[in-house]
Amino acid sequence: MGVTPMSGERVTVEVTDLAFDGKAVGSIDGKVIFLKGGLPGETVVAEITRTKARYCQGIVREILIASPERQSPRCTHFGVCGGCTWQDLAYAEQLRFKKKQVVDCLERLGQFESPTVRDVVPCDTLFFYRNKMEFSFHVSDGEGFTLGLHERNSFDDIFDLKACYLESEASNAIVSFVRQFVKDKGVPVYDIRNHTGYMRFLMIREGKRTGQIMVNIITNYGEIPHEEELVEGLTHAFPSIATIIHNQNGKKANIAFGEIERVLFGNGWIEEEILGCRFRIRANSFFQTNPTQAERLFTTAFDLLGDVTGAKVLDLYCGTGSIGLLLARRVSRVVGVELVVDAIEAARENAERNGIGNIEFFAGDVKGYLETTVAEEPFDIVVLDPPRAGLHPKAIKRLLFIKPPTVLYISCNPATFARDARLLVDGGYAISEVVPVDMFPHTMHIEVASCFRRS
Repeated sequence: MGVTPMSGERVTVEVTDLAFDGKAVGSIDGKVIFLKGGLPGETVVAEITRTKARYCQGIVREILIASPERQSPRCTHFGVCGGCTWQDLAYAEQLRFKKKQVVDCLERLGQFESPTVRDVVPCDTLFFYRNKMEFSFHVSDGEGFTLGLHERNSFDDIFDLKACYLESEASNAIVSFVRQFVKDKGVPVYDIRNHTGYMRFLMIREGKRTGQIMVNIITNYGEIPHEEELVEGLTHAFPSIATIIHNQNGKKANIAFGEIERVLFGNGWIEEEILGCRFRIRANSFFQTNPTQAERLFTTAFDLLGDVTGAKVLDLYCGTGSIGLLLARRVSRVVGVELVVDAIEAARENAERNGIGNIEFFAGDVKGYLETTVAEEPFDIVVLDPPRAGLHPKAIKRLLFIKPPTVLYISCNPATFARDARLLVDGGYAISEVVPVDMFPHTMHIEVASCFRRS
């Protein structure tokens, strides 16, 4: 092995792969290097930014030989923004590397030999597919501020957004309107370093099928200065706005979530349609961010189940109830469990609104529910759609104890899915083929669905 390059040194690197976080991967004298920029098949000049014992990090400064799969990114913020890390890679290649990511996780983390993984279910809409975006306020040098998105690999650097191609043109215009209003009225912006100021986040949610828009303004404690003028200006400029909400968050944790919520305009919710069901979405409710592709994800998952007539289903981590409500039309009974109380209230509203009576929802911890309640009523199918961290070890242990005949697992994280899949298989289940579904083009994120049956 050669001499390890020092920080600031420039080296020539052949890019061979893409990492799970979107970085390019190469090697220098046998040591792995992770690069910001660069695509597989390219030869680049990279500047070393960090040297560790087992790897280096760097930034691509020049492309000597470009990949034939390289394309011009549509967004002017590409390279700075932390969102679309693969917008310069042809979409077919994005899908190929996403499938490779799923296979690698199953083989390396799950210890599966030659797992059966389908080709990725592609997304037909490559831009303007999101129904939710969070934009951050940030105190900049001097007297100014920015309102936009996080810079790549940065916790506290926010760039001023000109246009994002993920949500909608209307959301871009709303961001510009609010930025100008805050500037004109001199409303102080929150400083995350010394925890002073007022404006913290702007969240915009949309019903892609209904055309309804929600504007959620997250601030420090206190009423919004010139509140009536802001509401009147927004609703006049954007007639599609169905509701405006003010959430107050005075905690140091820098999250777009409110302790105190007040509706300034409208009913406090918007609606979306998926597979014939109409869902009510509130400011802090979880809902699939790409509704069109969510239909493909759910349809794919239900196809893996096969005929479920007469089945009793336990829907864990049910959120606002989308999966359970859609399944309820095919089965005899569904019980949904979710920790977030607001989400359970929304799920019950959605059940009533769609006239679905064979479903119940319970607010509580999943592992606690499995330990105390499930023994009273056996279920034929357990549906899992956990957060990125996957299943709690105690939840898996209890699931293996109650031995439901079928487990349908939907995951947004191939790594934790592979870990949990190994535990289920070791506990007596057989895994079906794994189906990746691309919910977020131009990013490294991929969802997977698979069915486990008692062997």
